[in-house]
Amino acid sequence: MKLSIIIPVYNESRTVLQILDKIEAQTNFNKQIIIVDDCSTDNSLEKIKSYSFKSEFLIISHKKNCGKGACIKSAKTKVNGDLVLIQDADLEYDPNDYKNLIYPILNNNFSVVYGSRVLEKNRYFKSNFTSKLRVFLNHMLTIFSNIVNNQNLTDAHTCYKLFKTEIFNNLNLIENGFSFCPEVTTKIGNKSIQIKEVPINYYGRDYKDGKKIKFIDGIKAIIAIIKYKNIL
Repeated sequence: MKLSIIIPVYNESRTVLQILDKIEAQTNFNKQIIIVDDCSTDNSLEKIKSYSFKSEFLIISHKKNCGKGACIKSAKTKVNGDLVLIQDADLEYDPNDYKNLIYPILNNNFSVVYGSRVLEKNRYFKSNFTSKLRVFLNHMLTIFSNIVNNQNLTDAHTCYKLFKTEIFNNLNLIENGFSFCPEVTTKIGNKSIQIKEVPINYYGRDYKDGKKIKFIDGIKAIIAIIKYKNIL
């Protein structure tokens, strides 16, 4: 079994080498690491190019900043693993959770697994979210997504989304920005594919530490859900 890990990168020079170390420390499966630098203006790309990879890897460099979804689309045609996972280049999500994400696919015939930051009881206030407002907005967006898509997720907008490659390849991805997440969740729902959730660790960061998602992205998420559900 081979895991293809897609890592969008934009100005993550402080953390990108640390996350690569954590990924390479996962030795229970073969890995293909696909890094897409989204025209970083710091030295992220230089650090990535200097890294001593142990696994198969590919570095893609955008000539202009296009967004997270665009990075994933750029990597999509290069995937050669059996499974595909989305990984941010910061340290909010822990690669030590990979084994927990993979387990339901290997043992329970699921095709899509999401890592939920809040699946366990009362995790919303024990998951290192940086503010109660962020907790509330994430919760409300998940409720809206569940109602529209007839799903029962606890964390629809998590970064950790794991797919069997044939499922991932059959998704016609459109969104270039953070709306990749609601687009994918809605399109998975349109195909009546069950999403399995497993609890993961989460270490939220604030804007001063490089957090990029903003309030407007929540509005765009609602629009994307409606759009890809063909409500309008």
